[in-house]
Amino acid sequence: MPSPATPSCSSSDMEKEGPVLFEFVLVLKGDPRGIQRLPDSFAEYVGGVRRPGTMHLREAACGYYRWIVDVIYDARGKMYLHIGWEKFARHHRLQAGFVLVFSYFGDRDMSVKVFDDTRSRRHYHGDNAEEDDD
Repeated sequence: MPSPATPSCSSSDMEKEGPVLFEFVLVLKGDPRGIQRLPDSFAEYVGGVRRPGTMHLREAACGYYRWIVDVIYDARGKMYLHIGWEKFARHHRLQAGFVLVFSYFGDRDMSVKVFDDTRSRRHYHGDNAEEDDD
């Protein structure tokens, strides 16, 4: 497995993603490397009785590499991406105004599609447009 500083994913590493259980959009505002609040409806969906302590993020269509990101909750039960998020954001050169589409597959596994400020999808590490034609 590659080190966190140099993740990679080639087309030979891609695997079919399972069914999407929950999907949401996050528009980055302010510092994109700071903690990011997730939608309350998602927090309720995954929180249930036992709140997850981490989420495993991966680039859309990249089957094996996971960015492990700590999840924290405030006193009101709001859910945030915390430690590990900054590395993900830095690696993907996220900026305010970018739109992220998160797909949740269960068991803390999420894929992320990144759209830049022109609303064009950014492709990383062998991820290409043909992958979207499922």
